[in-house]
Amino acid sequence: MTPILHQTKKGTIVAHHGIAVDILFESGERQMVNVKKRSGHVVGDRVTVKDGVIERLPRRTQLCRRNSRGSVQTVGANLDVLGVVVSILPLPPFGFIDQAIVTARQAGLTPVLVVNKSDLEGSDLFAAQLKKMYADAVDIFVVSADTGQGLDAFTSFLGQGYTGFFVGITGVGKSSLINAMLPEQDLRVGELYDAGKRGCNTTTVSTLHSLKGGGQIVDTPGFNEFGLVDICAQDLAGFFPGFEKALETPCRFRDCLHHTEPGCSVQHLVETGGILQERYDTYLQILGHLEAGEQRFKTRR
Repeated sequence: MTPILHQTKKGTIVAHHGIAVDILFESGERQMVNVKKRSGHVVGDRVTVKDGVIERLPRRTQLCRRNSRGSVQTVGANLDVLGVVVSILPLPPFGFIDQAIVTARQAGLTPVLVVNKSDLEGSDLFAAQLKKMYADAVDIFVVSADTGQGLDAFTSFLGQGYTGFFVGITGVGKSSLINAMLPEQDLRVGELYDAGKRGCNTTTVSTLHSLKGGGQIVDTPGFNEFGLVDICAQDLAGFFPGFEKALETPCRFRDCLHHTEPGCSVQHLVETGGILQERYDTYLQILGHLEAGEQRFKTRR
Protein backbone atom coordinates (compact mmCIF):
# COMPACT_ATOMS: atom_id res chain seq x y z
CA MET A 1 0.00 0.00 0.00
CA THR A 2 1.29 3.47 -0.87
CA PRO A 3 2.09 5.49 2.27
CA ILE A 4 -0.33 8.38 2.85
CA LEU A 5 2.60 10.79 2.75
CA HIS A 6 3.23 9.99 -0.91
CA GLN A 7 -0.37 9.96 -2.11
CA THR A 8 -1.41 12.51 -4.69
CA LYS A 9 -4.51 14.39 -3.57
CA LYS A 10 -6.76 16.57 -5.73
CA GLY A 11 -8.51 19.64 -4.45
CA THR A 12 -9.54 23.25 -4.97
CA ILE A 13 -7.92 26.38 -3.57
CA VAL A 14 -10.60 28.02 -1.43
CA ALA A 15 -8.53 30.81 0.18
CA HIS A 16 -5.30 32.62 -0.63
CA HIS A 17 -3.24 34.19 2.15
CA GLY A 18 -0.30 35.44 0.09
CA ILE A 19 2.31 32.91 1.20
CA ALA A 20 -0.12 30.05 1.84
CA VAL A 21 -3.35 28.68 0.40
CA ASP A 22 -6.22 26.72 1.88
CA ILE A 23 -7.07 23.64 -0.18
CA LEU A 24 -10.34 21.74 0.08
CA PHE A 25 -9.60 18.19 -1.05
CA GLU A 26 -12.06 15.85 -2.70
CA SER A 27 -12.09 13.81 0.52
CA GLY A 28 -13.54 16.79 2.39
CA GLU A 29 -10.27 17.47 4.21
CA ARG A 30 -9.07 21.07 4.32
CA GLN A 31 -5.39 21.90 4.60
CA MET A 32 -3.18 25.00 4.47
CA VAL A 33 -0.16 24.62 2.20
CA ASN A 34 2.72 27.07 1.86
CA VAL A 35 3.36 28.61 -1.56
CA LYS A 36 5.78 31.13 -2.98
CA LYS A 37 4.59 34.72 -2.69
CA ARG A 38 4.14 35.09 -6.44
CA SER A 39 3.27 31.49 -7.23
CA GLY A 40 0.41 32.47 -9.54
CA HIS A 41 -2.12 30.31 -7.70
CA VAL A 42 -5.58 31.86 -7.25
CA VAL A 43 -8.84 30.94 -5.59
CA GLY A 44 -10.75 28.43 -7.69
CA ASP A 45 -7.64 26.70 -9.03
CA ARG A 46 -7.86 22.92 -9.20
CA VAL A 47 -4.61 21.46 -7.93
CA THR A 48 -2.85 18.25 -6.98
CA VAL A 49 -0.71 18.02 -3.86
CA LYS A 50 1.97 15.44 -3.19
CA ASP A 51 4.46 15.68 -0.32
CA GLY A 52 3.50 19.34 0.16
CA VAL A 53 4.19 20.25 -3.48
CA ILE A 54 1.33 21.88 -5.40
CA GLU A 55 0.76 21.48 -9.12
CA ARG A 56 -1.95 23.46 -10.83
CA LEU A 57 -4.30 21.67 -13.22
CA PRO A 58 -5.38 23.35 -16.48
CA ARG A 59 -7.88 26.16 -15.94
CA ARG A 60 -11.29 26.03 -17.58
CA THR A 61 -11.64 29.81 -17.30
CA GLN A 62 -9.68 32.60 -15.64
CA LEU A 63 -10.50 36.18 -14.75
CA CYS A 64 -7.86 38.91 -15.04
CA ARG A 65 -7.81 42.62 -14.34
CA ARG A 66 -5.37 45.48 -14.85
CA ASN A 67 -4.84 47.73 -11.84
CA SER A 68 -4.07 51.45 -11.78
CA ARG A 69 -0.31 50.75 -11.97
CA GLY A 70 -0.77 48.79 -15.19
CA SER A 71 -0.01 45.41 -13.64
CA VAL A 72 -2.07 42.41 -14.73
CA GLN A 73 -3.56 40.24 -11.99
CA THR A 74 -5.32 36.89 -12.32
CA VAL A 75 -7.98 37.05 -9.61
CA GLY A 76 -9.98 33.84 -10.04
CA ALA A 77 -10.07 30.55 -11.93
CA ASN A 78 -12.64 27.99 -13.09
CA LEU A 79 -15.48 30.48 -12.74
CA ASP A 80 -18.88 30.58 -14.44
CA VAL A 81 -20.45 33.87 -13.38
CA LEU A 82 -19.12 37.36 -12.68
CA GLY A 83 -21.38 39.18 -10.24
CA VAL A 84 -20.74 42.91 -10.68
CA VAL A 85 -21.87 44.37 -7.34
CA VAL A 86 -22.89 48.04 -7.31
CA SER A 87 -24.85 50.30 -4.99
CA ILE A 88 -26.10 53.85 -4.75
CA LEU A 89 -23.52 54.43 -2.00
CA PRO A 90 -20.73 54.38 -3.03
CA LEU A 91 -21.52 54.84 -6.71
CA PRO A 92 -19.47 52.89 -9.27
CA PRO A 93 -16.79 54.94 -11.07
CA PHE A 94 -17.10 55.72 -14.75
CA GLY A 95 -16.78 52.65 -16.97
CA PHE A 96 -16.47 50.16 -14.12
CA ILE A 97 -19.62 48.18 -14.95
CA ASP A 98 -18.98 48.18 -18.69
CA GLN A 99 -15.36 47.07 -18.40
CA ALA A 100 -16.30 44.32 -15.94
CA ILE A 101 -18.97 43.01 -18.33
CA VAL A 102 -16.58 43.12 -21.30
CA THR A 103 -13.93 41.32 -19.24
CA ALA A 104 -16.38 38.61 -18.22
CA ARG A 105 -17.54 38.00 -21.77
CA GLN A 106 -14.01 37.90 -23.11
CA ALA A 107 -13.11 35.33 -20.41
CA GLY A 108 -16.11 33.13 -21.19
CA LEU A 109 -18.03 34.05 -18.01
CA THR A 110 -21.66 35.10 -17.71
CA PRO A 111 -21.87 38.64 -16.27
CA VAL A 112 -24.75 39.62 -14.00
CA LEU A 113 -25.42 42.91 -12.26
CA VAL A 114 -26.10 42.75 -8.51
CA VAL A 115 -27.58 46.02 -7.22
CA ASN A 116 -27.11 45.98 -3.45
CA LYS A 117 -28.55 48.27 -0.72
CA SER A 118 -32.03 48.36 -2.23
CA ASP A 119 -33.27 49.51 1.20
CA LEU A 120 -31.44 52.86 0.95
CA GLU A 121 -33.24 56.02 -0.08
CA GLY A 122 -32.87 56.66 -3.79
CA SER A 123 -31.92 53.07 -4.58
CA ASP A 124 -35.16 52.46 -6.51
CA LEU A 125 -34.30 55.24 -8.96
CA PHE A 126 -30.68 54.05 -9.18
CA ALA A 127 -31.83 50.48 -9.98
CA ALA A 128 -34.32 51.78 -12.56
CA GLN A 129 -31.55 53.70 -14.33
CA LEU A 130 -29.35 50.60 -14.43
CA LYS A 131 -32.20 48.49 -15.79
CA LYS A 132 -32.76 51.06 -18.52
CA MET A 133 -29.11 50.79 -19.54
CA TYR A 134 -28.35 47.11 -18.97
CA ALA A 135 -31.55 45.02 -18.81
CA ASP A 136 -31.20 43.92 -22.44
CA ALA A 137 -27.56 42.96 -21.90
CA VAL A 138 -27.36 41.10 -18.57
CA ASP A 139 -29.54 39.69 -15.81
CA ILE A 140 -30.02 42.19 -12.97
CA PHE A 141 -30.64 41.23 -9.34
CA VAL A 142 -31.81 44.01 -7.00
CA VAL A 143 -30.95 42.91 -3.47
CA SER A 144 -30.36 44.08 0.08
CA ALA A 145 -27.89 42.40 2.38
CA ASP A 146 -29.62 44.08 5.35
CA THR A 147 -33.23 43.09 4.62
CA GLY A 148 -32.65 39.99 2.50
CA GLN A 149 -34.69 41.37 -0.42
CA GLY A 150 -33.92 39.60 -3.68
CA LEU A 151 -31.33 37.21 -2.22
CA ASP A 152 -33.44 34.09 -2.78
CA ALA A 153 -33.56 34.76 -6.51
CA PHE A 154 -29.81 35.28 -6.69
CA THR A 155 -28.90 32.21 -4.62
CA SER A 156 -31.30 30.13 -6.73
CA PHE A 157 -29.52 31.38 -9.84
CA LEU A 158 -26.12 30.31 -8.48
CA GLY A 159 -27.69 27.08 -7.22
CA GLN A 160 -27.83 25.79 -10.78
CA GLY A 161 -24.24 24.70 -10.17
CA TYR A 162 -22.44 27.93 -10.98
CA THR A 163 -19.28 29.26 -9.37
CA GLY A 164 -19.68 33.01 -9.07
CA PHE A 165 -17.15 35.74 -8.42
CA PHE A 166 -18.15 39.00 -6.74
CA VAL A 167 -16.38 42.11 -7.99
CA GLY A 168 -17.15 45.63 -6.91
CA ILE A 169 -15.51 48.71 -5.49
CA THR A 170 -14.80 48.89 -1.78
CA GLY A 171 -17.90 49.55 0.29
CA VAL A 172 -20.66 48.19 -1.97
CA GLY A 173 -21.29 45.32 0.45
CA LYS A 174 -19.86 42.17 -1.13
CA SER A 175 -18.97 40.60 2.22
CA SER A 176 -22.31 41.70 3.68
CA LEU A 177 -24.08 39.89 0.84
CA ILE A 178 -22.15 36.69 1.53
CA ASN A 179 -22.92 37.02 5.25
CA ALA A 180 -26.61 37.25 4.35
CA MET A 181 -26.37 34.25 2.02
CA LEU A 182 -24.21 32.24 4.45
CA PRO A 183 -24.75 33.61 7.99
CA GLU A 184 -22.33 31.09 9.50
CA GLN A 185 -19.43 32.71 7.65
CA ASP A 186 -19.65 35.96 9.64
CA LEU A 187 -17.23 37.81 7.36
CA ARG A 188 -15.88 41.11 8.61
CA VAL A 189 -17.60 44.16 7.16
CA GLY A 190 -16.82 47.86 7.48
CA GLU A 191 -18.44 51.27 7.43
CA LEU A 192 -18.22 53.93 4.74
CA TYR A 193 -15.92 56.88 5.21
CA ASP A 194 -17.86 60.14 5.44
CA ALA A 195 -15.45 61.95 3.12
CA GLY A 196 -16.53 60.96 -0.37
CA LYS A 197 -18.62 58.08 1.02
CA ARG A 198 -15.95 55.57 0.02
CA GLY A 199 -15.63 52.20 1.63
CA CYS A 200 -13.00 50.82 3.96
CA ASN A 201 -11.59 47.60 2.52
CA THR A 202 -12.22 44.97 5.21
CA THR A 203 -11.72 41.93 2.96
CA THR A 204 -8.01 41.17 2.58
CA VAL A 205 -8.16 37.50 1.54
CA SER A 206 -10.02 35.99 -1.43
CA THR A 207 -12.18 33.10 -0.27
CA LEU A 208 -14.46 30.56 -1.97
CA HIS A 209 -17.72 29.65 -0.20
CA SER A 210 -20.15 26.80 -0.99
CA LEU A 211 -23.86 27.63 -0.88
CA LYS A 212 -26.31 25.30 0.82
CA GLY A 213 -28.59 25.12 -2.20
CA GLY A 214 -25.72 24.47 -4.59
CA GLY A 215 -23.21 26.65 -6.34
CA GLN A 216 -20.31 28.64 -4.97
CA ILE A 217 -19.35 32.28 -4.53
CA VAL A 218 -15.96 34.00 -4.19
CA ASP A 219 -15.48 36.99 -1.90
CA THR A 220 -12.62 39.33 -2.81
CA PRO A 221 -11.01 42.58 -1.72
CA GLY A 222 -12.63 45.60 -3.35
CA PHE A 223 -11.38 46.67 -6.77
CA ASN A 224 -11.73 50.40 -7.32
CA GLU A 225 -10.69 50.00 -10.94
CA PHE A 226 -11.18 47.21 -13.45
CA GLY A 227 -8.80 47.81 -16.31
CA LEU A 228 -9.16 45.69 -19.43
CA VAL A 229 -6.56 42.98 -20.11
CA ASP A 230 -5.68 41.57 -23.54
CA ILE A 231 -8.77 43.18 -25.03
CA CYS A 232 -8.31 45.05 -28.27
CA ALA A 233 -10.59 47.66 -29.76
CA GLN A 234 -12.24 44.97 -31.88
CA ASP A 235 -13.06 42.90 -28.78
CA LEU A 236 -14.62 45.93 -27.10
CA ALA A 237 -16.80 46.52 -30.14
CA GLY A 238 -18.07 42.93 -29.99
CA PHE A 239 -18.56 42.60 -26.22
CA PHE A 240 -19.82 46.04 -25.17
CA PRO A 241 -23.13 45.83 -23.24
CA GLY A 242 -26.02 47.46 -25.07
CA PHE A 243 -24.86 46.68 -28.59
CA GLU A 244 -26.36 43.17 -28.73
CA LYS A 245 -29.39 44.14 -30.83
CA ALA A 246 -27.27 46.05 -33.32
CA LEU A 247 -24.93 43.10 -33.82
CA GLU A 248 -27.86 40.95 -34.96
CA THR A 249 -27.57 42.92 -38.20
CA PRO A 250 -23.86 42.88 -39.10
CA CYS A 251 -22.15 46.12 -39.97
CA ARG A 252 -20.94 46.62 -43.53
CA PHE A 253 -17.34 46.03 -42.47
CA ARG A 254 -16.40 42.97 -40.44
CA ASP A 255 -13.82 44.94 -38.42
CA CYS A 256 -16.16 47.87 -37.73
CA LEU A 257 -15.38 49.74 -34.49
CA HIS A 258 -18.74 51.57 -34.55
CA HIS A 259 -17.09 54.96 -34.73
CA THR A 260 -16.89 56.63 -38.12
CA GLU A 261 -17.30 53.65 -40.46
CA PRO A 262 -20.14 53.78 -43.01
CA GLY A 263 -22.86 51.14 -42.84
CA CYS A 264 -22.49 50.71 -39.06
CA SER A 265 -25.48 49.05 -37.37
CA VAL A 266 -24.59 50.53 -33.99
CA GLN A 267 -24.46 54.10 -35.28
CA HIS A 268 -27.77 53.55 -37.06
CA LEU A 269 -29.47 52.44 -33.83
CA VAL A 270 -28.00 55.40 -31.96
CA GLU A 271 -29.41 57.76 -34.57
CA THR A 272 -32.85 56.10 -34.48
CA GLY A 273 -33.05 55.81 -30.69
CA GLY A 274 -32.45 52.06 -30.47
CA ILE A 275 -29.27 52.63 -28.42
CA LEU A 276 -29.03 55.32 -25.76
CA GLN A 277 -26.68 58.15 -26.67
CA GLU A 278 -25.22 57.90 -23.16
CA ARG A 279 -24.25 54.26 -23.73
CA TYR A 280 -22.63 55.12 -27.04
CA ASP A 281 -20.68 58.04 -25.51
CA THR A 282 -19.38 55.73 -22.79
CA TYR A 283 -18.29 53.22 -25.42
CA LEU A 284 -16.43 55.89 -27.39
CA GLN A 285 -14.54 57.05 -24.29
CA ILE A 286 -13.44 53.51 -23.40
CA LEU A 287 -12.57 52.87 -27.06
CA GLY A 288 -10.43 56.00 -27.06
CA HIS A 289 -8.50 54.78 -24.00
CA LEU A 290 -7.93 51.39 -25.62
CA GLU A 291 -6.75 52.85 -28.91
CA ALA A 292 -4.41 55.25 -27.09
CA GLY A 293 -2.94 52.33 -25.17
CA GLU A 294 -2.46 50.30 -28.33
CA GLN A 295 -0.71 53.25 -29.98
CA ARG A 296 1.64 53.67 -27.00
CA PHE A 297 2.51 49.97 -27.20
CA LYS A 298 3.30 50.25 -30.94
CA THR A 299 5.46 53.32 -30.28
CA ARG A 300 7.46 51.53 -27.59
CA ARG A 301 8.02 48.60 -29.93
